Amino acid sequence: MAVSNRWCAGLLLVSAALASMLAQPVQAQSMLLGYWEPIYDEDVDERIPGPAADDYAGLPISEASRLRGHAWDPEILTVPEHECIPHPSTYGFRGIGTLRIWEDLNPYTQAQTEIETWIAWESQHRHIYMDGRAHPPAFAPHTWEGFSLGHWEADVLVVHTDMLKAGWIRRNGLPLTDRATLDEHFFRHGDILTDVMVVSDPIYLTEPMVKTNEFQFSVNTLMIAYPCRPATEIPRPKGQIPSHLPGQDPYLHEYADKHNMPFVASEGGAETALPEFQDVLIKFHANASPKAKASQKASQ
Repeated sequence: MAVSNRWCAGLLLVSAALASMLAQPVQAQSMLLGYWEPIYDEDVDERIPGPAADDYAGLPISEASRLRGHAWDPEILTVPEHECIPHPSTYGFRGIGTLRIWEDLNPYTQAQTEIETWIAWESQHRHIYMDGRAHPPAFAPHTWEGFSLGHWEADVLVVHTDMLKAGWIRRNGLPLTDRATLDEHFFRHGDILTDVMVVSDPIYLTEPMVKTNEFQFSVNTLMIAYPCRPATEIPRPKGQIPSHLPGQDPYLHEYADKHNMPFVASEGGAETALPEFQDVLIKFHANASPKAKASQKASQ
């Protein structure tokens, strides 16, 4: 009887240890579920009203990206074919709209097989596969949300996304190719969710672009449908698409002139994000004409 009791006690201890071990990842995997409202303290001008035309400062864009940006006309958004396009995954979490996160579980093992996200604006539905499934073949169609594989590193959700349609990194015409990739780390501190995103593109970026987005947990949230129906907002001749030919961008110097900054700074490039680029600004203002200095003082 004593042996039997010791055996039962040992079995209970092992069972308790196994239960504790199994509970750890489940607890971490449930941390992100629920409704989240975007926090726009960071980059609010870019994310809410939208960036100024030809404002590329601080972004590691290539010359090819810059030329595409200069060809962009904001009236393209009034073309019916463009009116209901959702943000791609490379930008969606920086946009507007309540975020909902939920999980799919294997009904027999309760293993997490998929995390799904939904952003209200333009009904952005994203699937993050957690079961290590095979990658789609190269000839598979690309989508706005792409193909995302995720895994947990302690309580941090790590996600890699590719198979994206050609999209954008900023809402003023800076493009991404369909070879772009997105790497993300999601982590939660209290009621704050942070998404660290790293966008890479071999054509339009000279180095990975890093951005962060934050969300506030919401207890009472109502998410409604977002039907979008294209309409003719501005009548145009058939086949006319708003754009600027090379050298004909009317907004080319507008942003730099408005903020009294050198044009080269507004043109972006990885170097414009470095502290050393301040020397360019100091030299520019030191050499500015008295008329330019007076104009700047009047605008302040």
